[in-house]
Amino acid sequence: MSAPTLAPAARVGSSGARAVAGPVLGLRVNGRQFALLVLVNAFVGAMVGLERSVLPLLGEREFGLASRSAALSFIATFGVVKALTNLLAGRLGDRYGRKHVLVLGWLFALPVPFLIMWAPTWGWIVAANVFLGINQGLAWSMAVVMKIDLVGPQRRGFAMGLNEFSGYLAVALSALATGMVASRYGLRPQPFYLGVAFAAIGLALSVFLVRDTTAHMRAEAASDTRSRSSTEIVVDHAPTPSFRELFARGTWRDPAMASASQAGLVNNLNDGLAWGLFPLFFAAGGLSVREIGALAFVYPATWGVTQLATGALSDRFGRKWLIVCGMLMQAAALASIVVWRGLAPWAAAGVALGVGTAMVYPTLLATIGDVAHPTWRGSAVGVYRLWRDLGYAVGAVLAGGLADAFGMATAIDVVAGLTALSGVVVALRMPETLAASPATR
Repeated sequence: MSAPTLAPAARVGSSGARAVAGPVLGLRVNGRQFALLVLVNAFVGAMVGLERSVLPLLGEREFGLASRSAALSFIATFGVVKALTNLLAGRLGDRYGRKHVLVLGWLFALPVPFLIMWAPTWGWIVAANVFLGINQGLAWSMAVVMKIDLVGPQRRGFAMGLNEFSGYLAVALSALATGMVASRYGLRPQPFYLGVAFAAIGLALSVFLVRDTTAHMRAEAASDTRSRSSTEIVVDHAPTPSFRELFARGTWRDPAMASASQAGLVNNLNDGLAWGLFPLFFAAGGLSVREIGALAFVYPATWGVTQLATGALSDRFGRKWLIVCGMLMQAAALASIVVWRGLAPWAAAGVALGVGTAMVYPTLLATIGDVAHPTWRGSAVGVYRLWRDLGYAVGAVLAGGLADAFGMATAIDVVAGLTALSGVVVALRMPETLAASPATR
């Protein structure tokens, strides 16, 4: 399978003759494709939002899962599968082209709502989240990489802010919609009819309208001046580290990439807590399904909208301290959920948690884009997203085990402490990476 490429752009020289050149990088010149990818990523996010209000309650009320660990098993499965798929997606996107991987991701989304609607046992729900994890790992990864390809280095943080804005605002709206439908019609099947529409529309847009961005990646690579290390091999005339080398960089060896990986893991650890444990915690506090749906909306909606500003701020002021402050804000917000109880305090905590996450999420992706060469950017993003999305699994196992042993409040407090510790690690180890981008030299 050969990677599809875009038709080369035409430029007019001083003599009036038209000269053929490579694709032009930049947000404005690629505005239509960029906006289309923003829309596609909104449908990717909406697939996850289907579960935010309803699935933990479904496990407790329809399947009789008294154990918090068992109830959160679907998140652990989702996290592991998505993390491993992220790693594969980056490598596939670099080798075969971005669009093919994006379309493949949507094919895996199609069975998800049907499995949940028709599930006779909890095992079907876990299986649905295997498909959902593959969908998210392939489709969201490619949406991220394709946007980075299009804009080039100059507005990378802003581009990631737009990407994550669309995805997580859609998570929030989908969670709100399913909560409202469930409060009126029941926990299933009606809330999941929305998922059928999301998957069909996302697949159609990706097949018929999205164009591949591999040519943009190659255009940026041709102008990139970063040095090649002795451990890199050359593939298609571009430097590509071996998988072992790249994994080592993203896990412990490279201070920027490794710091981003651990912060991403902890960030999604507390997001997994919010996804799986918050609905049960709020229900135990006396809230209705509609109120739980509203709270499930507040946190990702704030996260999504605020990223429009935080991504751009990281382009102007740098990545490191925005990440540090965001992790500390998340920790404070989580702790406040245990201290102050009730709909209004929990809504305020959700806003603070969303702002803190928005400071971190697009900035971590921009950090990876700063330090990774364009020709192995997809693979570098895959390693980062492997560790980041393993946070869902770690969060589900940790939160479920602590909640069963010591109560849900203790589980939330422990995760708050880990989030603060992660911010301290970034402060002590991570260098500022904005200057690593060729555009800032």
